[in-house]
Amino acid sequence: MLARLRDIPERNELTPAPLELLLFAGLLPLWLVAGWADWLCHRVQRIEHSSGLPETLMHGAMLLSMAVAVSAALLLEIDAAVLLLAAACCIVHEAVVWCDLVYADRCRRIPPAEQWVHAIQIAAPWVGLVGLGWVHADQVRALWDGSGTADWSWRAKADPVPLRWLAATGVAALLLVLLPFADEWRRAWRAQLRRAASASPSAKAA
Repeated sequence: MLARLRDIPERNELTPAPLELLLFAGLLPLWLVAGWADWLCHRVQRIEHSSGLPETLMHGAMLLSMAVAVSAALLLEIDAAVLLLAAACCIVHEAVVWCDLVYADRCRRIPPAEQWVHAIQIAAPWVGLVGLGWVHADQVRALWDGSGTADWSWRAKADPVPLRWLAATGVAALLLVLLPFADEWRRAWRAQLRRAASASPSAKAA
């Protein structure tokens, strides 16, 4: 495996622009749409009355971990530091996904459509990480076996993503992920309060 890694061409032989464009204009929109589809599955199943607030909080943890990774990839120069940060975020996301699925499976039925959406959500972070690592193979090699100089700096992209693309990504994330999550959290929180009120001694006495 180490020999194969050393055979990866240098970045300037990879024509990185098409691959980075595919990640940004293909994988990221697919991922956002999958997030919206997951919310829709939860809405249809009314998870606030089954798995409730704990599952919603785990969804928030997954969202936060991936927001950090995607923001870093969009705004910062991709180097060893950013690749390690993205890898750490993927690991955290995977761990929370596991906890989420184990918990949800105990509380409710997870239908095939939702499982299919989960498959996209689980694969997308790793596909993105591998794609970035392929484009920036010199930094991967430096991390893997020290053959090269790892760049540990945190700096804005020298060739930044166009502002209109960033704006479009922000609007899509707001509409497809952030607002649906806020709706799910609101419903879960209200259901939690109703359950707490109905379980109170005064409510039982009445």
